[in-house]
Amino acid sequence: MNDINVIEVDNVSKHFVINQDKSLKERIVNAARSRKHRAKYTALDRISLEVKAGESLGLAGPNGSGKSTLLKLIGGILAPDSGEVRVRGRLAALLELGAGFHPDLTGIENIYLNASILGLSEEEIENQLDSIIDFSGISDFIGTQVKFYSSGMYVRLAFAVAVHSDPDILLVDEVLAVGDEPFQRKCMNKIREFQEEGRSIILVSHSADQIIDVCDRAAILQKGKLVTLGPVRDSMSVLHRAYQQERLKDAARIEESTPTSVEIGEVSPNGLQRLANGQDVLISGDDLTLDIELSTEKPLKKYGIELEIENLAGVSLFGMDTRRLQLQMPDIDQTGTVRITLPKLYLGEDTYVFNIKVVTEFGVPLATKSNTGVFAVRSDGMTTGFIKTHPAVEVDGAAALPPGEQS
Repeated sequence: MNDINVIEVDNVSKHFVINQDKSLKERIVNAARSRKHRAKYTALDRISLEVKAGESLGLAGPNGSGKSTLLKLIGGILAPDSGEVRVRGRLAALLELGAGFHPDLTGIENIYLNASILGLSEEEIENQLDSIIDFSGISDFIGTQVKFYSSGMYVRLAFAVAVHSDPDILLVDEVLAVGDEPFQRKCMNKIREFQEEGRSIILVSHSADQIIDVCDRAAILQKGKLVTLGPVRDSMSVLHRAYQQERLKDAARIEESTPTSVEIGEVSPNGLQRLANGQDVLISGDDLTLDIELSTEKPLKKYGIELEIENLAGVSLFGMDTRRLQLQMPDIDQTGTVRITLPKLYLGEDTYVFNIKVVTEFGVPLATKSNTGVFAVRSDGMTTGFIKTHPAVEVDGAAALPPGEQS
């Protein structure tokens, strides 16, 4: 990489007009009226950046942030409304799927068409033709009209043509996500080969790992503005923080519509034995079922149940969360019973209680009930501690057995 800029984006803005009419009838009726049914959308707002020779730049950001629009401006497909884009060297762009292909032409005819658009002469195309077809891996379909191609075949052929056009600059917009894994590896190997040869690359991807793996720097766009431009890991950290803030905002919006009045009623352990003294006892290794009565003022949706078992000293022995188990809990309109079954619960001898929480899908508590459902555990007394199991002991492969079982 040297100090020569091969791409310069200088204070560029791009706007689009969005027609707000929803139907053909509305468009006809409003055709002669004012422009109130048309809205201006700012895709890019005064963007400035540069790419040096041999540098790989990643473009990242949420959907609608302007990444693809910026790539199209650099590729010369769109013109900026203000500002200037300067490019030095031959450029190959992999933007929209099948861009530059004619659906009624065969694969081989489209190679000539697309390569010509990228600046190759007929002689150069003929010299590269076999290599292009071989790289694409679709030689069996090269004589078929491309309108019958799958999306993966489109990408294979488009990438093969682009990388054989001897570009100084390669623009790649998310199309690598379409190909299968072996072809993606082939593409990434070619990109690394380009980097070793000192060519420049701009990569748009939603894969943070891919951008970190390929790029030297990254530009983060959001709502048409350049949020940050810098070393790739620093920039991706900024993007991740922005995503986290959005998730928190989404969670807050959901919490506003989540019922705030949820109550945990009776908690009933089943599978216990009632002793003469009135104590409820679980025989270690038996199944334990817990019924939890819930009531809610508003329909309870997208929630989770957290269950903890602890002893009277406050030591936690077991915990579960339906969200961690990836269980989708059925909605509860007003009242409902949640039944949790713990099969073959091997607890050691002690006295235990349940702690129960009802939480939102983001873990915000809606209701809590602690130290409920007291029960004791009895076992054969042959082991101690909170966990009950049946140890097996061997010495040099010979099993240690109780007196009655020794031979």
